[in-house]
Amino acid sequence: MINIYTDGAASGYPGPGGYAAILEYKGDTKQIAGGYRRTTNNRMELMAVIVALEALKQSNLSVTIHTDSGYIVNSVQKKWLHNWINTDFKGGKKNPDLWKRFWQLYQINKINLVWIKGHSGHPQNELCDKLAVEQSKLLNLPVDKGYENGVYIME
Repeated sequence: MINIYTDGAASGYPGPGGYAAILEYKGDTKQIAGGYRRTTNNRMELMAVIVALEALKQSNLSVTIHTDSGYIVNSVQKKWLHNWINTDFKGGKKNPDLWKRFWQLYQINKINLVWIKGHSGHPQNELCDKLAVEQSKLLNLPVDKGYENGVYIME
């Protein structure tokens, strides 16, 4: 069982943003963090989950993702994402570039999403928040091409 803790942050809408993930497996811990110069909080929440899943060296793993993002948890558990995939994101759905990346990773692993309350003292969530905010404040952040090129919304 792999536990992943994630958080995303953005200053403004849009604004500079950061993401962070902590992966825990058999007593080992790995931290991943990054950011973009102009993005949104939801994109950073999704990016944290994606980069964590992309860091896994195998597929067909049992993974529990702990996130304070209702956007992510609800999109999967309430089958919104499944509907978006089936309609190729018609009707102005946001972040199809990231959701498609997530969907590929979701399908090759056994993923359980767990919502945790943000800013409630959960140690890993608090650390992810701190790391994501730190990333969002760095200078010379890269471009979030999906956001800045306008593909984050499909008509």
